[in-house]
Amino acid sequence: MRRMGITAIAPKRRLSKPAPGHKIYPYLLRGLEITEAGHVWSADITHLPLARGFCYLVAVIDWASRRVLSWRLSNTLDASFCIAALEEALERYDAPQVFNTDQGSQFTCEGFTSVLTGHGVQISMDGCGRWLDNVFIERLWRSVKHEEVYLKAYENLTEARRELAAYFDFYNHRRRHQGLSDRTPDEVYWSTLRTTQAAA
Repeated sequence: MRRMGITAIAPKRRLSKPAPGHKIYPYLLRGLEITEAGHVWSADITHLPLARGFCYLVAVIDWASRRVLSWRLSNTLDASFCIAALEEALERYDAPQVFNTDQGSQFTCEGFTSVLTGHGVQISMDGCGRWLDNVFIERLWRSVKHEEVYLKAYENLTEARRELAAYFDFYNHRRRHQGLSDRTPDEVYWSTLRTTQAAA
């Protein structure tokens, strides 16, 4: 099969491949106290199985509250769906001080980073192979897959979008987190965001 160039139709390892020539930014979150919503946002990409093939999911979350601010699905790994998710989050909420991602080409491309710099956001990137640097969104992927995706066999992107929309609504508004003192992401987001705005 290798000699004939035959491979399985499945997502390849290492979704977060850097692109030659793209600027890599330093990791800014080490030692940083993040207790208020709107301080740090984060984004990442994962793949989800479909009945025939798979698709890619990107999400933008608020670090302190774990709240999912926006998300997009795509059947390709180009940067456009990541940029669309970022732009939606920035349209709906005030820009954060810091935005953290891995070093994948979708996040290091000019189209993505220029949106952040245009809003005055500091860009932070995980160290190479350092999944712990973005641990909260990695935990989100575990929840999404084990509580939603693996329990249902999505036929196509349309069904996946519909079911994920319902799940993220549940996740933000009704799913309580032990790490948030049994509060929901929505409760933590809006309560700590007011503190931030009052201090400003």
